[in-house]
Amino acid sequence: MYDRFSNARILDVDLTKSEINIRTIPGDIYRLYPGGSALGLYLILQDMDPKVEPLSSENMLIFSVSPLTGLPISGTSRVTVTTKSPLTGTIGDSQAGGFFPMHLKANDWDSVLFRGKSEKPVYLYIDGDNVELKDAKNIWGKVTGEVEKIVRQELGEKNVEIAQIGPGGENLVKYASIINMCNRANGRNGTGAVMGSKNLKALVVKKGKALKPYNKEKFSQFSKKVVKMISENPNIEGLGEHGTDGDLEEFSDEGFLPTKNWTTGYFPEGATEITGTTMSETILKKRDTCYGCAVRCKRVVEVPGIVNPLYGGPEYETAAAFGSYCGINDLKAVSLANQLCNMYGIDTISCGATIAFAMECYEKGMLTKKDTDGLELKFGNDKILPELIEKIANREGIGNLLAEGSKRAAQIIGKGTECFTIEVKGQELPAHMPQYKPMVGLIYAVNPFGADHQSSEHDVFLNLPKDSQPIQRLGQIGTYKTYKDPFTIDDDKVRFAFDTQCYFSILDTLNLCQFVWGPSWELCGPDELLELCKLGLGWNTSLFELMRIGERRINMMRYFNARAGFTKEDDKLPKRIFEKMPDGPSEGIQLNEEKFNEAKELYYIFAGWGKDTGNPTESILKKLSLGWLIK
Repeated sequence: MYDRFSNARILDVDLTKSEINIRTIPGDIYRLYPGGSALGLYLILQDMDPKVEPLSSENMLIFSVSPLTGLPISGTSRVTVTTKSPLTGTIGDSQAGGFFPMHLKANDWDSVLFRGKSEKPVYLYIDGDNVELKDAKNIWGKVTGEVEKIVRQELGEKNVEIAQIGPGGENLVKYASIINMCNRANGRNGTGAVMGSKNLKALVVKKGKALKPYNKEKFSQFSKKVVKMISENPNIEGLGEHGTDGDLEEFSDEGFLPTKNWTTGYFPEGATEITGTTMSETILKKRDTCYGCAVRCKRVVEVPGIVNPLYGGPEYETAAAFGSYCGINDLKAVSLANQLCNMYGIDTISCGATIAFAMECYEKGMLTKKDTDGLELKFGNDKILPELIEKIANREGIGNLLAEGSKRAAQIIGKGTECFTIEVKGQELPAHMPQYKPMVGLIYAVNPFGADHQSSEHDVFLNLPKDSQPIQRLGQIGTYKTYKDPFTIDDDKVRFAFDTQCYFSILDTLNLCQFVWGPSWELCGPDELLELCKLGLGWNTSLFELMRIGERRINMMRYFNARAGFTKEDDKLPKRIFEKMPDGPSEGIQLNEEKFNEAKELYYIFAGWGKDTGNPTESILKKLSLGWLIK
């Protein structure tokens, strides 16, 4: 592949046997699966039956970076966790940023693989090749901020980065997350619950030196060019100034901000109060960043005596999930909910969405105060959020039900409450409405690990002029057509969805931040991505090779799911998405179900998957160098 990174080094930890081994993957194999969940899936499909129970000792949990991780440039410090998801039963995939990824790579590890289950709580400490399992009894049951202090004190070492679970993971909340820096989350798919099922509290790495680029002089010039591009791109400059929450009010004004458990897209009584500009003007303490990144989009908020800046601040998805989803318009309450999720290690999207589901059940009489421990689960009641989140994390009372996620909770409650769940394959929808972005809805449905808004480009960018930067960049991966009507569904849009899904898949394989290295409006485009590979690694790759790698990852995921029993019948959106919007600027608009289903069938054809199953065929597996899976 490239001399310096010819082999991938894998740390293989058997928690049952307390054994630690080192494996290597040769360069010709590594080039096919160069990091992220592609590498994690390669390891899983070699050793694990996809039919295993997610919370059993047979499940594997893998942290992976990539050859690019930790290069001194914006958007390269991310880590992927791959496992079988206890929330969905599918392959699980979750990414996080911060400084932990860079330092894991700085210790010269490409993946850390955990198998089995420890008899007692432990954590893994990595200092280069010196790796040790340590007793975690003093930190088990502690929230993330306390763990950070105790681990550093016990090690007598301040220069470490810690990826850990909170009580949510220990108590096997189905959407528990893995937290680093107390505010960066591998949030989706319940990866924290798998970690908790293994009695693994944390992965601690000694800080190391940054990765040196292949061509130091030219890479330095390239890095300066990327920094300069921030001021030339108003979208990125706005992202840094107001965070991902900066567009929340605009979405409501357009009628496409999910509100009150997706019963409407309009939140006139609260959108202004919880949007990013309001946060910047009121409780924002500072802008934080990940290693080497000049964008600085991470929010850090403070409400004296209530919200501790240690736990960061709410992003768009969190502000929507605990705000508009729940009909809550108090930014301080939303920020406290974000803090509690980061303390206890819980995914903010699934947590807020599951609470919104419970609120609708309560308001429609399917749950009563007797069921909710006396809590009045009405839309807009922000007072119940702190107690309810703590109950979920500790699986107490009503929290034990809601810790299962909305799909399982509805199955337990019954009474027709399944129609109130807004999920795909068990994973609650992020705050981007398919009624407004039909191709995002398509990817929600077919995405291997459930609804995810960061698995393809959003089709709103196709409404821009042909000479705009996003359209010019998308043209490099085969999308040229533009639209005046954002709700159009046609063949070209389906191809756009599939192609951008492959592109986003390579970003997740190489563990690159999509806001920096995405294909259209983001800071850098396809040309810069190729330049990054060449100057950073000496890797003379092509856009064709990268797209093929991205497609390979998607097919490996889909193959895993097929082995676990999933088919195209699981690729469906909630019924509510196809109903007419009731009020506001989007009144009367709906996603056309017939056209959507036609688009889904065309997607399977573009992907080369079976017409009847929606799963990879032998021919597509062989085309993608995955013939070994057939055997």
